[in-house]
Amino acid sequence: MKNIILSLAVLLACAGCAVNHAAQPEPAPASTTTPVAAEPPTPPVDTVQVVIGHVAPLTGSIWNLGQDNELGARLAIEELNARGVMIGERRAKFVLVSRDDAGDPRRAVTVAQELVDLHVNGVIGHLNSGTSIPASAIYQQAGIPQISPSATNPAYTLRGYRTSFRLIADDRQLGHTMGRYSVEQLKAQRFAVVDDRTAYGEGLADEFADGVKAAGGRVVIRVPTHNRETDFGLIVARLKQHRPDIVFYGGMDFQAGLLLREMASAGMQARLLGGDGICTLDLLKIAGPSVPQNAIVCGEAGMLPGRTPRSQAFKTKYRMRFGQDVLVYAPFVYDAVMVMAEAMAKAGSADPKHYLPVLAATRDYNGVTDSISFAPDGNLESGWVMLYTYRDGRREVLDMIRASAPWGQRSPG
Repeated sequence: MKNIILSLAVLLACAGCAVNHAAQPEPAPASTTTPVAAEPPTPPVDTVQVVIGHVAPLTGSIWNLGQDNELGARLAIEELNARGVMIGERRAKFVLVSRDDAGDPRRAVTVAQELVDLHVNGVIGHLNSGTSIPASAIYQQAGIPQISPSATNPAYTLRGYRTSFRLIADDRQLGHTMGRYSVEQLKAQRFAVVDDRTAYGEGLADEFADGVKAAGGRVVIRVPTHNRETDFGLIVARLKQHRPDIVFYGGMDFQAGLLLREMASAGMQARLLGGDGICTLDLLKIAGPSVPQNAIVCGEAGMLPGRTPRSQAFKTKYRMRFGQDVLVYAPFVYDAVMVMAEAMAKAGSADPKHYLPVLAATRDYNGVTDSISFAPDGNLESGWVMLYTYRDGRREVLDMIRASAPWGQRSPG
């Protein structure tokens, strides 16, 4: 019996083995097609490091403007790296090196030499004319392109340095444009021009007078003063005799406010015009409450942020990234970085001697501030001027106009 049970168990086990074996699928016939080899992985693209220097006052009384500029540069650098810009056969890795010149010309020269010693590929800055001008000589000697987003003194590009560019209208454009605008849009014909005998004030007044004459207006009196004048009684008495429609003041807000107060006291109906030096809220405090509405028109170079769809989009992007609003020049810094990178990509090289000619030939670059084209001397061919007036103690936009001025040729510096 024991043997019978054992035999049955073996038979059952073997039956299970048979069933399992029968359930196995037949082996697939060998394929007659040659298998396709997997594509080899794409080799990593070589990278090239591109160092962009940025200089602005990050300490001192206008540190906030300097920080605004630096953040504009950082936003551009981040976007370029995310985009994967190719320079030649290599992907560019952009690096920002930021320096503080504290708004001091001597410090600006030191910082400029530091960037040259670091072999930066290009420089964005400086913020001020007083720092951009002396630093430009260092960059010129090293052959490194420099784009200032905010320096307006004509001397910055009048030195003939082939490495100096700017993305904002200069004082020549500002004065000349305001002169033409006064005749063509404000319909004035008789002009008095007063200046404080500084390089800024006198130069701005000269350009304003030239713009007036070019548009068919007439300067009926020109009166020099100085930048410490506090008594404008005699000057206003002289001006009043000539019955000007507009008095243009080349100088700063303190003297302009005193002049405006004296004009109101003397019953003059003429408007007071001036450049960015007078375009402050302190002007109204100095002039006093007797100044009529719309009695002032002042001009600043550059487009007010947010005036176009692209500019407004930049403002939104800037705020989302940094949690604060654009102050003034960040969009111009952003465009300066982008224009420089575009020239490198077109030249296929980040070496200044190769991409500098391409940068100088920039035409119709679609920036967030404007369509950018460089004139032969490194200025914009046509920048913007913002005009403001004052109502109810506030500065308000009056108009936004294209700047105009005659251009010279860049000398082969």
